[in-house]
Amino acid sequence: MTKPWHLDRRTVLKGAGVSLALPWLEGMTGGLSAADKAASSKLPKRLCCVMFPYGVAVPKDDSPERQWGWFPTGEGKDYELTNVLQPLAGLKQDMTVFQGLSHPRCRSMNGHDTGDTFLTANNLAPGTYKNTVSLDQLVAKYLGDKTRLASLTVSTDGGIGPRTRSTTLSYSEKGQPIPALADPKLIFQRLFGQDNASRKDRARLENSGSILDLVLEQSGDLKRKLGSGDQQKLDEFETSVRQVEQRVERSREWLDIPLPKVDASAIALDADPESAKEYISAIYDLLFLAYQTDITRVSAFQLGSYGPTLARTFPACLGLEANWHSIAHKANKKGGAEAMGKFDQFLAQNLSRFLQRMKETREGEGDSSMLDRTLVLYGSSNSRTHQNVNYPLLLAGGKNFGLKHDQFLKFGNDVPMSNLFVSMMQSLGIEQESFVDSTGGLSGVA
Repeated sequence: MTKPWHLDRRTVLKGAGVSLALPWLEGMTGGLSAADKAASSKLPKRLCCVMFPYGVAVPKDDSPERQWGWFPTGEGKDYELTNVLQPLAGLKQDMTVFQGLSHPRCRSMNGHDTGDTFLTANNLAPGTYKNTVSLDQLVAKYLGDKTRLASLTVSTDGGIGPRTRSTTLSYSEKGQPIPALADPKLIFQRLFGQDNASRKDRARLENSGSILDLVLEQSGDLKRKLGSGDQQKLDEFETSVRQVEQRVERSREWLDIPLPKVDASAIALDADPESAKEYISAIYDLLFLAYQTDITRVSAFQLGSYGPTLARTFPACLGLEANWHSIAHKANKKGGAEAMGKFDQFLAQNLSRFLQRMKETREGEGDSSMLDRTLVLYGSSNSRTHQNVNYPLLLAGGKNFGLKHDQFLKFGNDVPMSNLFVSMMQSLGIEQESFVDSTGGLSGVA
């Protein structure tokens, strides 16, 4: 018999134009029969794909700048992270780094055309530049029917951008680009605003300083019915949402920076450079909340595009040249690896914080974490800038799916990145035997 304080898994707090889904609480299983508990323990499987542009520094092994190269030293289980990926050292048991993988069909393309193909593996033929379905959208076809949003597509520049300089990673089954959201506040409202809200409620939501303020009364009523453990979890969740709201507001300064011209070399940040840091953190926070509240199980985040877009100025937030593209061109020349490496290290710090939050978030019973049930693919579609081989890639999470980690796997150029895609989909329970030019699954990951 269900006890009065039992909560449905889809319990939400509602206010004017707001629908705030709750994270997993013990009260969502309390009072259920053994059979019902078993059914409710089927926790979500998730996918997150993150791409950054312009490649990385790849110094030779005997170079004094080797520690500022992206790829680790050593191989297999016997490897060491360089300065660049050192922020991820505490997560080695939860990730695998790859060397040598790329999309064979894309190697002949212009070096900065391949952002469009990072998740599609498709050659963009001149003239038509027609694309094919992206990995995230194929996965969303199988996982997206269980959530409010089938998938979430975000990018630092938003929209779709021009062909070959796309500002989205996501492509439909017909190969059409899916517009990405860029404004953190709009993303927040997309996640937690009610789709059928009235115009008046939408206005209240737009003008409100906090979504939490719109649901506090209902939250208080709910909290009184919960056990002490769930009360603490709900307090922590509300604090987390409040912090994200505050970060979202701070990060919007970045969106007020003038868009760069074709020649971005002279661009300087007109707003506080710290806002670029806040922006990246805000996007990762929003992805985390989207997963925690099970609003979506599939997301793609393009952290900068190959075009002369606003994200090109991001390195300025570290006091570096305000031109990511220029830094990348210098990265593999004498003395250039450190600047590129420091910026890639900054990106790794942000990724680490995102992964660590998921690892620390328990789901269901036992020691299972959100990260154990989430695949996070991270990398670029260049190695050195303009080179469409040997993509810098890592895969994190998915321990509950049988994936092996804490390793640095090296492959020859004859192994397509699509093999990794096949292994990822199969680990998610999707019966997919191939993806574009794959030759099977990727050995060593499962």
